[in-house]
Amino acid sequence: MRNAFFQITISFAACGLVAAAVAAPPQRVEIGYEIARNGSVVAEVRERLEHDGRSYRLSQTWTGKGIYSLRGEATRSSQGAVAADGLRPHKFEDKRSGRDTRRAEFDPAARTPTLQRQDRLSFIWTFAFAPPRETATVAVADGKHVTTYAYQLAGRERVKTPAGEFDALKLVKRKDNPQDRVTEIWLAADRHYLPVRILVVDKDGMRLDQLAVRIALK
Repeated sequence: MRNAFFQITISFAACGLVAAAVAAPPQRVEIGYEIARNGSVVAEVRERLEHDGRSYRLSQTWTGKGIYSLRGEATRSSQGAVAADGLRPHKFEDKRSGRDTRRAEFDPAARTPTLQRQDRLSFIWTFAFAPPRETATVAVADGKHVTTYAYQLAGRERVKTPAGEFDALKLVKRKDNPQDRVTEIWLAADRHYLPVRILVVDKDGMRLDQLAVRIALK
């Protein structure tokens, strides 16, 4: 599939949030991932969060492995404010080899609910500041479209990754029709609800599995 390994996060949605009295993650977090397509590693991903409790900056870099390295590199960035109920992005940028850069901007003064003003990078990290408590919907901007998704809570699960074994909260994307992808996300409840595994299964059975291989907290 063309650019399949760059698309793993495109169909991600989010879960409803209720502000919770939990500590924010450390001011610097870096997670390295490997993405496997049907069991074979096709990409490495590095994501970095920096925040001071008031504002945040996120970055993401994708690098292809093997024949997928010919497709170049993809980078995303998101910056904005830290609110009681999660991250509120102000600017988002998506750069990929061979494609025009996409950008999205949000009005900092708008009273739009936090889950209704997310971008492709911020929405999953918002759980580290306001963990999911109930099923809900999220509007995600990618610089071209705004798409609404819904996720449902699927309980707690122990999940093993190269970065370790975690007590995780599992989210499952609601399928509105049989052709929709299956998307599952595991958030490490014992590690600030950071995303440690993301699985996408296409309608033809193709599996993209994103697993944390290292986590650095500062």
